[in-house]
Amino acid sequence: MTLPAQLQNLRIPLIGSPLFIISNPDLVIAQCKAGIVGSFPALNAREKDGDPILLEQWLTRINEELDRHNQANPDNPAAPYAVNQIVHRSNGRLERDIEICVKHKVPVWITSLGARVEVNEAAHSVGGITLHDVINDKFAHKAIEKGADGLIAVAAGAGGHAGALSPMALVQEIRAWFDGPLFLSGSIATGDALLAAQAMGADGGYAGSAFIATEEANAEDRYKHMIVESGASDIVYSDLFTGVWGNYLKPSIAAAGMDPENLERSDPSKMNFGENRKKPKSWKEIWGSGQGIGAVKDVVPAAQLIDRIATEYFAAFERLSGQVGRYR
Repeated sequence: MTLPAQLQNLRIPLIGSPLFIISNPDLVIAQCKAGIVGSFPALNAREKDGDPILLEQWLTRINEELDRHNQANPDNPAAPYAVNQIVHRSNGRLERDIEICVKHKVPVWITSLGARVEVNEAAHSVGGITLHDVINDKFAHKAIEKGADGLIAVAAGAGGHAGALSPMALVQEIRAWFDGPLFLSGSIATGDALLAAQAMGADGGYAGSAFIATEEANAEDRYKHMIVESGASDIVYSDLFTGVWGNYLKPSIAAAGMDPENLERSDPSKMNFGENRKKPKSWKEIWGSGQGIGAVKDVVPAAQLIDRIATEYFAAFERLSGQVGRYR
């Protein structure tokens, strides 16, 4: 199946995943200008009561800056951007944010924590496409049945809300029946991993944790440097902090006075993604991360990180072309 127009002509087949709090217009614009889909959660744009709606301002700025870039660089246009909508029932802003995204004709919509027909219809009404993130084949079927155009397979090792299945198993099961857009999330931090995602059957990769350690990211310096200094063994899988299973940096949990090897279980019924959600103050600096961060050695501009991944991607292709050729 041919990919939708929004996902064609990327520099490399990569989507920068929406990072809670961290993804902002600076990071998204840098990602898009460097040739990959940049994204942010709509809920990151939070204004105080009585202030102008920040999501409106963010989308206006992103559209205007990417338009200027495209006019100045007709032979090297920016990739499209995406907005992530949390469709969980606790998100009281969803309806408002959908209306704003329709108004600004957002090209790519990423949906999480529930598949909703009306969200897909809203995206389609302005020529957009929807990609729904899933952790297993059951949820993948539900998303497509409700009108999603494509899927993001969130496998073991992904940052944030991550699944527990091997990426090979998850992609294999989805590809047994679905030939539409499919992107893989789970330790995609190098060009080699990106090519491996395609070898498994995905159309591309979905990378987040590596972008935490970029200059544009809205993350504390301590968080960025913890990413640089950590590796896969420094990640713990827990549902305690949001009610959804996810991967977190052990050093940040220990710094909050907790034992990362003996965390309690959460009550999923208390999940809350609304603006008024509360959590213990000691959890404020518990930081999410995927297992691929061993490849992150420095805090760099997002464009430099994308350059590195692109260089590795094409080098991996050349190397493997020679290796596979010997078996034909």
